[in-house]
Amino acid sequence: MTERDVMEFDVVIVGGGPAGLATAIHLKTLIAAHNTAAEKSGSGQTIAGEVVLIEKAAEIGAHSISGAVMDPKGLDALLPDWRTMEPKAPVEAEVHHDYALWLTENGGFKFPITPPPLKNHGNFVVSLNKMTKWLGGIAEAKGVQIFPGFPGAKLMREGNRVVGVQLQDSGIDKHGAEKGSFQLGGILAGKLVVLAEGSRGSMTKQLIQDLKLEGKNPQVYGIGVKEVWEVPKGQCAPGLVVHTMGYPLDSHTFGGGWVYGMGETEGGKNLVSVGLVVGLDYQDPTLDAHRQLQRMKLNPKIAAFLRGGKMLHYGAKSLPEGGLYSMPRNYGDGFVIVGDSAGLMNSMRLKGIHLAMRSGMLAAETAFACLKKGQFDQAATKEYADRMANDWVHEELWQCRNFHQGFHKGRLLGLLNGGFAQFFKGKGFLFADNLTSKAGHSFMKTVGSYWKGKGKPKLTKLAEDGTLTFDKLTSVYSSGTLHEEDQPCHLVVTQPDLCSTRCVEEFGNPCQHFCPAAVYEMEEKAGTRHGIELKINASNCVHCKTCDIMDPYQVINWVTPEGGGGPNYTNL
Repeated sequence: MTERDVMEFDVVIVGGGPAGLATAIHLKTLIAAHNTAAEKSGSGQTIAGEVVLIEKAAEIGAHSISGAVMDPKGLDALLPDWRTMEPKAPVEAEVHHDYALWLTENGGFKFPITPPPLKNHGNFVVSLNKMTKWLGGIAEAKGVQIFPGFPGAKLMREGNRVVGVQLQDSGIDKHGAEKGSFQLGGILAGKLVVLAEGSRGSMTKQLIQDLKLEGKNPQVYGIGVKEVWEVPKGQCAPGLVVHTMGYPLDSHTFGGGWVYGMGETEGGKNLVSVGLVVGLDYQDPTLDAHRQLQRMKLNPKIAAFLRGGKMLHYGAKSLPEGGLYSMPRNYGDGFVIVGDSAGLMNSMRLKGIHLAMRSGMLAAETAFACLKKGQFDQAATKEYADRMANDWVHEELWQCRNFHQGFHKGRLLGLLNGGFAQFFKGKGFLFADNLTSKAGHSFMKTVGSYWKGKGKPKLTKLAEDGTLTFDKLTSVYSSGTLHEEDQPCHLVVTQPDLCSTRCVEEFGNPCQHFCPAAVYEMEEKAGTRHGIELKINASNCVHCKTCDIMDPYQVINWVTPEGGGGPNYTNL
């Protein structure tokens, strides 16, 4: 049997987002400063510090969708002179004006004051695609070895100790047979592995389950669906930030929308990011986040920003919104967990880039200390958690620790809870240090229960005109998603018989609704109990992980596909 190639590194970083790249950059900065001082003094010992970063996308940034508002606090800490660096940091615009809208079906009104968490003066509208590419260039210049198009398949472990990452095999057909291009995935052995896979990372999820690293509460997620538009100049000026509440979501569903004015195109037009976040703890088994975004754009207040424009890009991403008490233990023998993988997001502010960068820095400082001591066990990596507990990261997350959980009792109580949290150090209207929760998928009601007394589900088709609103397949095309067709399905349904039996009867096959990319389809099949069978269009997948999160039976396991596959988010 052919053995896998093994490459030895000091630190292996999994994921090329803000957290992983910040880890790589800061660690290399610390090592360089240490080695310079050691060489000058002639008495110190230098550190080799071989650092590798793998990314499942074909290139850094391809899985980071454009259009976000970034608190510069994290970047200020990582690269204090970023505003004057060359090449220049790719920020789209500094926020100059912001406000909040309450939307109704046919209009809405502006809040008299902007809620404090949604004030964004001093922040920057950014293309995350451009930002991560820029950070990737800095990391490479510092000597980090970056391998794009190399997804991790599984963690290599010796008992509870993580000792490396096995890369995904390539060249396997959809039946599991080796093709002529077959190649075994190598093993990246590391003294320390930094997990920066993003939200619901497949290897991180498995490690949390295996080592029982779960927090006090299960993680609760949201899904963000967004589009980037090109609109006439002046229609949505760069630096304008608008957040929305209310329509199109009902009073029992957490979420809200946004419109962000981005930069100008070479043709003199403006770029606009428009999107909607929906909490993945909703009750309606027919809820469809993509559909809700299309409905939101039909509202006159939102349509006014997009009129006469053109949709350029579409994408979707899950968001870890559970807060401080939903975060897993983020360290152990031979590993630390950073960024979205560690649940580092402020759902009250709808921000996580700065927290991801800062967590990467704290992980780098821990890795540096481990390298100096030559110790990488749990006692040594605990320094990461200790650093975080005494950092502004913890202080910020403490303030919003119960924010999402407050909405489990409905929108009114959730808003009251969030408001009180501003004045009572995060304790909120419900006056508890920790509002207990349960996994988001468990909130979904059966079709019979949800629609009892309401009649049958009314899923009338939207008038998708191809100008303002779009069907899912058109949207997926705009995401640039591409996978090798002849490969094993990376959406593993462990009990497929459920789909055409219990799930039809109890939940009406919600996968065909909650997936924002038309991956799951129920097609006619003679001989089955209900005359239908699940068809998985895996090549449509935009890697949001919603299916893995929201499946009511938890029988869908999202694993990494062959390297380089997935969406191709660009904003050039």
